[in-house]
Amino acid sequence: MDGLARRFTEIRRQTELLAEPLSPEDCQVQSMPDASPTKWHLAHTSWFFETFVLEGAPLEPTYDYLFNSYYEAVGARHPRAARGLLSRPSLDEVRSYRRRIDARVLDRIERGVTAETRSRIVLGLHHEQQHQELILTDIKHLFGLHPSRPAYRPNPVTAPATPASRRPASLEWIARPGGIVEIGAPPGGTGGEPFAFDNESPRHQALLRPHALASRLVTCGDYRAFMRDGGYRRPELWLSDGWAEVVAERRDRPLYWGAADSVFTLDGERPLDDHEPVAHLSYYEADAYARWAGARLPTEMEWEAAAAAVPARPDDNLADTQAFHPRPATPEGGGLGQIYGDVWEWTASAYAPYPGYRAATGALGEYNGKFMSGQMVLRGGSCATPRTHIRASYRNFFPPGARWQFSGIRLARDA
Repeated sequence: MDGLARRFTEIRRQTELLAEPLSPEDCQVQSMPDASPTKWHLAHTSWFFETFVLEGAPLEPTYDYLFNSYYEAVGARHPRAARGLLSRPSLDEVRSYRRRIDARVLDRIERGVTAETRSRIVLGLHHEQQHQELILTDIKHLFGLHPSRPAYRPNPVTAPATPASRRPASLEWIARPGGIVEIGAPPGGTGGEPFAFDNESPRHQALLRPHALASRLVTCGDYRAFMRDGGYRRPELWLSDGWAEVVAERRDRPLYWGAADSVFTLDGERPLDDHEPVAHLSYYEADAYARWAGARLPTEMEWEAAAAAVPARPDDNLADTQAFHPRPATPEGGGLGQIYGDVWEWTASAYAPYPGYRAATGALGEYNGKFMSGQMVLRGGSCATPRTHIRASYRNFFPPGARWQFSGIRLARDA
């Protein structure tokens, strides 16, 4: 089998595996406007290949309206906040649609594809991996609102215990020099490999001042100290919009934390582990904690310059471990730890175009560029991010109030 065909088959199969533990009812419901039903994710990712790779007459004409996400150039679409109302087509019909699209794309690959078509297939696969992560975070939000707080799967992967005699790594400050650094994805090869999204380009120079980065992520125990010190009651620590959210929602803890030292996970409710990285924080919470700690959040340029020198490790807690929950840092290794996986790390950088950025022409030009307003950049991937999807130059972005993603904190400070 052609390498591209093999990768297509593997990634499409992985999406099906993520949906396997769910009932048709689970796949139908939408918990909030920012989340989508699993059934919609399954259909939309197939619609993407049909629309941008196959480009023929649609198999189901209504699907252009039902499963278009935000591509204005493609046409009108069903409102995002009402995706949970799409009881038709059924889950079985969506799965049948996926199989038919798979067969047509694989046939196209077997017959030979142009460099442009190959590039679009590769883009579609990385797009699908983004939706694999969203399936996990969206279903966690749904189950977190259910009165019984059910587990996502019947047989969870147990995280390695951290014995009392072997505490996680202490937080150290890793000095980083100032100077001019290269930021952004290197130019890709033919057919989009090695892959990078358009918002990671063009590669350019950035000036950094001397600074230091924390050697590990902020833990639940660290964050509890912030809470005990009145972190959610001290407006001087918060940006104005963040404080308004705290007051309006009477917020006093991270999302999914219970009142009795418990935390909701994809494997159900469990005791809170002080050594695990704190997760599901908004940018506002991350920024307030950094102020309280006498530090700040890193810029995305500082983060990428440091991460470029840190190779990914087989034990990085990405989606491939199947833990689907952050794990404590290990004391071995030294230097910068937990760069990839566990939680997306909020940066102090607003999501904006790199110097010289130009969105592509046509509908695919809407993929990233039009969202460069009102968002903050996150880096590093999470415990729900596929390993083959992450890299040092990857720029994730969410509104500063978003909390349903696996998002956390790495501290920085000026030299």
